[in-house]
Amino acid sequence: MLAPSFLYNRDLQVLLFGGKGGVGKTTCAAAAALIIAREYPQDSFLLISTDPAHSLADILGGSLTPPNLRILEFNAQECLASFKAMHQKRFREIASRGTFLDEDDISRLLDLSLPGLDELMAFLEISKWVEDRSYNSIIVDTAPTGHTLNLLSMPELMLKWIQALDTLLAKHRYMKEHFAGSYERDDLDRFVEELITRVANLEALLHNPIRSRFVPVMIAETLSTQETTMLTNKLERLKIPVLDIVVNKISPQSECPVCKYVHYNQMNELRKFIRNTHFSWEDLWAVPLCPREIRGVESLAGFWADVYKMMDNDSFPSHADLELTTKVEAQPKCPSAETGLLIFAGKGGVGKTTLACATAVHLAREHKGKEVFLFSTDPAHSLTDCLDVRVGPKPTRLAPGLTAMEIDATSEFESLKSQYLKDIETSLSKKTSNIDLKFDREVMERIMDLSPPGLDEVMALTMAMDFMATGSYDIFVLDSAPTGHLIRLLELPEIINQWIKVIFGLLLKYRRILHLPRISQRLVRISKGLKRLRAILTDPIRSALYAVSNLTEMSFQETKDLLAASDRMGVHAPVLFLNLATPPGDCPLCSALVLRELQVRRKYRKTFSGRHQTIIYRQSEPRGLKRLADLGQSMYRPLMKGPEADDPRVSKEEKISDYLNESARRYV
Repeated sequence: MLAPSFLYNRDLQVLLFGGKGGVGKTTCAAAAALIIAREYPQDSFLLISTDPAHSLADILGGSLTPPNLRILEFNAQECLASFKAMHQKRFREIASRGTFLDEDDISRLLDLSLPGLDELMAFLEISKWVEDRSYNSIIVDTAPTGHTLNLLSMPELMLKWIQALDTLLAKHRYMKEHFAGSYERDDLDRFVEELITRVANLEALLHNPIRSRFVPVMIAETLSTQETTMLTNKLERLKIPVLDIVVNKISPQSECPVCKYVHYNQMNELRKFIRNTHFSWEDLWAVPLCPREIRGVESLAGFWADVYKMMDNDSFPSHADLELTTKVEAQPKCPSAETGLLIFAGKGGVGKTTLACATAVHLAREHKGKEVFLFSTDPAHSLTDCLDVRVGPKPTRLAPGLTAMEIDATSEFESLKSQYLKDIETSLSKKTSNIDLKFDREVMERIMDLSPPGLDEVMALTMAMDFMATGSYDIFVLDSAPTGHLIRLLELPEIINQWIKVIFGLLLKYRRILHLPRISQRLVRISKGLKRLRAILTDPIRSALYAVSNLTEMSFQETKDLLAASDRMGVHAPVLFLNLATPPGDCPLCSALVLRELQVRRKYRKTFSGRHQTIIYRQSEPRGLKRLADLGQSMYRPLMKGPEADDPRVSKEEKISDYLNESARRYV
């Protein structure tokens, strides 16, 4: 059987699957791990998920796995607690050797620091397993693209963090050599050197095409192919080898209008992907669309059975008049003009970017005279692709009443660090240039490298809050990062606020040495933005989270986590969009998909009975302002006119009545 080489390559120590959320990378990783473990029963393997919104347990469905395969859904919080407990004493001793900060200052900073929480801890653990040869091979189901790139960029970030620790030791080494005449390496030096070695070894492994492989997974749709193009370009710059690409869910050629439309568009997308990258058809492996949900060991074991090499289908028409109409059932009311913030959230690949864009376009048209601000904080932005208009890190005017922006969280954080370094330089250059301040300057310069995880993403949100404070915009629509990272992001403001308080405490305590006016003003602005963010998130009149999902078991499980988290944090989540439903028809494949989706639909209806549920069927790709406007018009019921429009009782009763009537009509 012709199959991808990574399934039968005994030399591979690390095999990573990555790509846009929702393309099936968890399925590919789990199916590959099962085949590899069965092929080499004498070896030991690890299948690990680094995505905060884990899906491995869901996709395995409780089935028994081979005894030589360990399954791990990586828990960054637990790993961080263990890492801190093991090394806290060392961190404090390192810090106390190198700076004027006292033990309380050091404790507070270390409790809040450790950068890139999820990616850092996963990186350290994987590097340790590789170094110890704990497993013959580690198969990694990664987080969606943006956070996966953070993981793969971790050697550089990790080295900065280690250099911050080493800088703290430099003063101690100098003083020993200066006054004692010599310096002998001790446990703390060896600890830092071990970290450097571990990082260097894993970095070398990731660059080795014989021992490591990254396999992008995509579907043949515009947003996925464009994100995969960006991903492979960055992997090339990072010198991480990519030899194969998996193209999942390829529809068959048939006379069914839905299948025919999907297949035609898939081939066109793949042709564009080949033209825009250095890959050829020979590098693409196609996995046919399966009418059954791939779940459980036996189902996963057969996943690769029908895989085949992609090739350009010249016999298929180069152009065709194929179109799927937009069909939406049980539309919710259009959000009112009083809504300050709408968050579109859900599993990657369910269409939250599309629905966020369609909603923003619709609100700008529906609420004349109001200004709508559409923005994204996902590291892998998709607004430009969806809107078919170039959107960048500055507000871009799209239409009357509509502005969009892809907030560059990394650049915002780098700007904060740059401002901090300038203030440090200005402040300390005025002091006496003695040996203590020389080393303390280096220590203080590296404090930003010890900032808490997610500070950059929170800064992106507070930047939007700055726009809100100016009154320039009335309604904010957020296209958020996928579920796991959104949950983390919503939980972060309190941690970031504590960190800001610690920094302010240091500046106040050491005001005779440090005078940092501009960075202080910047932190004050972030702090105010955090307060506004917390206030608006818990106000059901001014904000709402619109959950986006689709009719698969895995999306259902992830939606449960998302809505449980929103309830826990007091975030109002009244609407659930079930997107990409299969239109009913006579095609055997489509009929099987409709039956499968109906079973999941009943679960949604039972589990989330208190939320308005809207079905959006698969349609022609809504790309560009005109198509998005049409979709937005179909997604929502028109605003009520007259005295009832201002009566909240009517809105609530109408919502419940509509939901029950719709359910009864279709399912009872």
